[in-house]
Amino acid sequence: MTCYRHPDREAYVRCQRCERFICPECQVVASVGFLCPDDAGGTVTQLNRRRTRAERVRQSGPIPKVTLAIVLINVAIWLLQIMPGSLVTDLLAYLPLDTVVQPWRMITAGFVHDPSNILHVALNMYSLWIFGQVLEPMLGKARFAALYMISLFGGSVGVLWLASPDSWVVGASGAIFGLMAAYFVILRTIGQNSGQMLGLIAINLVFGFFSSGVSWQGHVGGLVTGAIVALVLARTRQLSQQAAQRLGLVSIVVGLVLLTVFKAQTLGL
Repeated sequence: MTCYRHPDREAYVRCQRCERFICPECQVVASVGFLCPDDAGGTVTQLNRRRTRAERVRQSGPIPKVTLAIVLINVAIWLLQIMPGSLVTDLLAYLPLDTVVQPWRMITAGFVHDPSNILHVALNMYSLWIFGQVLEPMLGKARFAALYMISLFGGSVGVLWLASPDSWVVGASGAIFGLMAAYFVILRTIGQNSGQMLGLIAINLVFGFFSSGVSWQGHVGGLVTGAIVALVLARTRQLSQQAAQRLGLVSIVVGLVLLTVFKAQTLGL
């Protein structure tokens, strides 16, 4: 009697399902006794590898799908930007002077980056992935998406109010500063140490003030907006407060729209 998978080896144990003889290497322990690799779904080594991978996935948590989608969209658009003759950057970048005639640029600018500098998109997407992995599971997909998009809008409002009207702005930095501010507020709310987060925000904010070509105005706008959104989310966590939470988020958006309209009028746009 030999193993059906290893004819050169003697075997004295049968698979409990197919009743073929199996050697010790092919014996997979199951609740009903021993199974052959075919009936068990793999050898002992293969099954252990699958269990290890599944355990790693379980420990690392679920994939932040909204974060991943935003990253992929940004990368895809950047690849379109660097194509010869591409007009993507010109069509999507934000120019305060165009606020009235093309207001959607306040949002689309957050999905385009400097086509001549891969570090711009790489660093922004890395930061987004780091904070998204933490915040998205905490807030849920819808709230995280709202936080990101409202912060992005707030960054553009910051540019409109604080930068020159002819400024040319691209990048997701405003939204990412919003995520950093939100994480800081959430850490404070749950009583966790937020000193390191505050230091990180300060370093990045100061870097924007002293680096040419960086829109510190967008950073400030996103930072303030993200903090306000996080405050609303933190204070309306109960199921009975969902209506108040939605009202609070809508109020922030309305406030940003009003600030946009008022500033545009004062600039005569």
